Amino acid sequence: MRPEILTPLFADVTSLDRIGKATAALIATAVGHPEREARVADLFWHLPHALIDRTYRPTIDMAEPGRTATILLTVDAHRIPPRGRGRIPWRVECHDDTGEMTLVFFNVHGNYVERTLPEGEQRWVSGRIDFFQGVKQIVHPDFIVAPDKADELPAFEPVYGLTAGLSGKVLTQAIQQALTRIPVLPEWLDAETARRLSLPSFAQALNTVHHPKSFADISPESPARRRLAYDEILAGQLALHLLRGRMTQQHGRAYGGDGHIRSAIRQNLQFALTGAQTRALAEIEADLSGSARMVRLLQGDVGSGKTIVALLAAAQVAEAGAQSAFMAPTEILARQHFATLRGFCHDSGLRIRLLTGREKGRERAELLKALKAGEIDILVGTHALFQSGVEFHDLGLAIVDEQHRFGVHQRLAITAKGQAVDFLVMTATPIPRTLLLTLYGDMAVSRLDEKPPGRTPVDTRAMPIERVGEIVDGLERAIASGARAYWICPLVDESDEVEAMAAEARAASLRERFGSRVGLVHGRMKGKEKDEVMAAFAAGEIDILVATTVVEVGVDVPEASIMVIENAERFGLSQLHQLRGRVGRGAARSSCLLLYRPPLGETAKQRLEVMRDTDDGFRIAEEDLKLRGGGDLLGTRQSGMPGFMLVDAAYHLDLLQIARDDARHLLEIDPRLLSSRGTAARILLYLFARDEAAQLLVSG
Repeated sequence: MRPEILTPLFADVTSLDRIGKATAALIATAVGHPEREARVADLFWHLPHALIDRTYRPTIDMAEPGRTATILLTVDAHRIPPRGRGRIPWRVECHDDTGEMTLVFFNVHGNYVERTLPEGEQRWVSGRIDFFQGVKQIVHPDFIVAPDKADELPAFEPVYGLTAGLSGKVLTQAIQQALTRIPVLPEWLDAETARRLSLPSFAQALNTVHHPKSFADISPESPARRRLAYDEILAGQLALHLLRGRMTQQHGRAYGGDGHIRSAIRQNLQFALTGAQTRALAEIEADLSGSARMVRLLQGDVGSGKTIVALLAAAQVAEAGAQSAFMAPTEILARQHFATLRGFCHDSGLRIRLLTGREKGRERAELLKALKAGEIDILVGTHALFQSGVEFHDLGLAIVDEQHRFGVHQRLAITAKGQAVDFLVMTATPIPRTLLLTLYGDMAVSRLDEKPPGRTPVDTRAMPIERVGEIVDGLERAIASGARAYWICPLVDESDEVEAMAAEARAASLRERFGSRVGLVHGRMKGKEKDEVMAAFAAGEIDILVATTVVEVGVDVPEASIMVIENAERFGLSQLHQLRGRVGRGAARSSCLLLYRPPLGETAKQRLEVMRDTDDGFRIAEEDLKLRGGGDLLGTRQSGMPGFMLVDAAYHLDLLQIARDDARHLLEIDPRLLSSRGTAARILLYLFARDEAAQLLVSG
């Protein structure tokens, strides 16, 4: 289905020169796709985050230690280490008219150094200047070129994000090769829009950001970056409009229901619904009772009670004889939802089952048989719900929690399991009004802006990491009185590049004090292992749960009253808010300690101040957008817009509305994208991996 012109860009990176399978796997991790093979086009979107300035060209006597310099040297002599003395480096003595310098190489194999630096000849050498025993040196120069090839030295060298085992030189060479494969593509931008926004062509933009001639070229504000951001936004908006058009073009089904299941559930509740929950439920019930297909976003802060609202919606569908699918992004969260829903449904008659990747063999076969026979009212699970072997008797409602973690393909797959399936999206992350229209503009929105009564405020404090000993002492006193605590770390294991205490190392240090009362959960563990540790924490067999952000969303242990977040300056505001929402769920007074490593930058300082000042998720989301450009609004990466690779809301917000209007206008005048610009727009959809949306054009 993909246009043939894009075939070279979707080839595996092993099709590039000198890229084998092992290197390709490292590249896949570096570009953010460790789950699949890296493609040539993936290299386009891996933008440089910094530049090395090689325009500093001093003489030896003027070269400043610590700076990257490019110097014309004359090679004097090679000091070759004796055989078998691998730790002694190979030294090359050089000079210019002002002084002497040594070039240093470790672990030299073959005659590479002698060939590259022949004695008596001049070479341009570029690298970091250091001092050793009073002599200036460069260890492993970045570039060595003959005088007649000086123009091959880049004035500015892009710096890319790497992964362990992948060198910057190898990745840069792969990206440069990839750029040579860009075909001549038709222009999908409206000419007037491109002129008004001063945007270059797609190929020009890619070449500018990967061959920067100044720091301005890689700035998010540069025309090249704005062009790439606009392309990605436009592809996303076209995909969303096509998907929503597909979902809403079918007539819905009316699920009246007689209320008997909903009444039974509400009678069993130990609490009254808030005003916000009552309003949201009325809106959803009206949608389900009407003939139009429901596509609604249920937006609520941490602990605002979305789950019970979703359950009562599913109960209405069950009263009318149809089924609901309740889909969560992780197995931990799916099991949490299953336990919560089952607790609410006591004596209601609702039949609820759980399906994850862990159910196998006879158990799975019997569950699927019951589902197909209509003997299950609500099926809770992960992406396992939309696998090909899962057949519903009559799916009426799809409830998707944390919708941004599911792509267009998964949403289409689950709604394809039934006829005109209604769609309820839930997010625990309040979305700023600025982004709501653009990201969810064609969805009806219900907002839960009240918290259930009885929620205790969480006392939030920021403390420097140097006081960790005091915190551990306080933790010991709290645990002795029956408290339970989370301790969140940003990494799983130690990293030389990031000064952050790893989860495994922190768990080990706490076990020295608390022994087996410390548990550890992180994303690299198997699902069963994670569940066993979480169950032990919930049961009180573990007092301290050390974890990465795997506990960010949905984990509910009311007895936990302490949240310690290490290296809090490395988290986004909304993510900090999500983590803090894991405590304050019971009657005990709760606290959240934000440990930071000074000195704090201005943005990090403001972020921690906002966390101390408010627990209003909607205000926090707005502040997050201001401070970080929306980087962590939906629990995604630390920078960029949710669901996007190239968009930075701090600089590209103005493009969102323009692209949204552009996409809507294009589909109004050319709904099948058959015109010349429409054909180009199809290429854009595939280029940004919006294949499922493009296929809607074919399937109708």
